[in-house]
Amino acid sequence: MEWMILPFKRYAEFSGRSRRLEFWMFSVMNIIAVAIWTSLLFTVGMAVGAPGAGANPMAFFTVFGGYFLVLLIWFVIVIVPSAAVTVRRLHDRDMSGWWYLGYLVASFIPLLNFIAMIAFLVIMFLDGTPGPNRYGPDPKGRGVVDVFS
Repeated sequence: MEWMILPFKRYAEFSGRSRRLEFWMFSVMNIIAVAIWTSLLFTVGMAVGAPGAGANPMAFFTVFGGYFLVLLIWFVIVIVPSAAVTVRRLHDRDMSGWWYLGYLVASFIPLLNFIAMIAFLVIMFLDGTPGPNRYGPDPKGRGVVDVFS
């Protein structure tokens, strides 16, 4: 659980490095949160908008409006930590954070967006550079040698 909320603790910290575990656990937390909220939407929405005696057709649309409002609030809360953990993850691969902007631009170009998505996922799955790099020390502690340990 600590890995899931660590990007919130490092909210707007774009410097340094992040492990794969931090990036992917944060991603899993976002997927779980949206899945739970979506399942609640369909559970409540189908009960409210079910045809039958006393069903209010506008209640279903009200539930959908509330769903999108809460989802919008969630995305506003997680957009900065998500961008920060992604940039730090790129730093762990010894890549500039500007590659993330390149991915975002490529995601709007038809046909190129699929290739960019696959390449971005592969980069996020790869292990970081062992030892310190230009963005900081290795978050796993590899390459640190204690001479008198």
